[in-house]
Amino acid sequence: MFSISRHVAAIVMLALPLSVLAAEGMVTVKSSHSAEATADRLESVLKDKDMTVMNRINHTKGADKAGLELRPTEVVIFGNPKVGTPLMQCAQSVAIDLPQKALIWEDSEGTVWLAYNDPEYLKQRHNMEGCDEVIEKVKGALAGFAKAATE
Repeated sequence: MFSISRHVAAIVMLALPLSVLAAEGMVTVKSSHSAEATADRLESVLKDKDMTVMNRINHTKGADKAGLELRPTEVVIFGNPKVGTPLMQCAQSVAIDLPQKALIWEDSEGTVWLAYNDPEYLKQRHNMEGCDEVIEKVKGALAGFAKAATE
């Protein structure tokens, strides 16, 4: 019986879309806009909130240059030392996940999504203790940025 349930679990895992498996620790928000417009809106709200937009990577253009096709997919990299430093003071290893990133993509149905790392996931990943106030501030800020970009 044990081996049957292991086989069933393996089959279920293989049947899941890769995006479901890869989404652990991400907050995903549906957008009412195109991928490009969502990324533009995000970049604008970030700048309005004194965040530094360090880079915007258009993976679709990269795929085009390689002669490959990819639905609209962009990553916006952003941060602010006033926000990131307190996180690193809690657990310096969190620096591997900073600056923050937002992924904007269009799925196979034409729906656009914005996703970012869940601060609670980062808290667990880096064993951050005594930093709940900082985590809550980051959660609120990221949720606000996502809402402004997607609605």
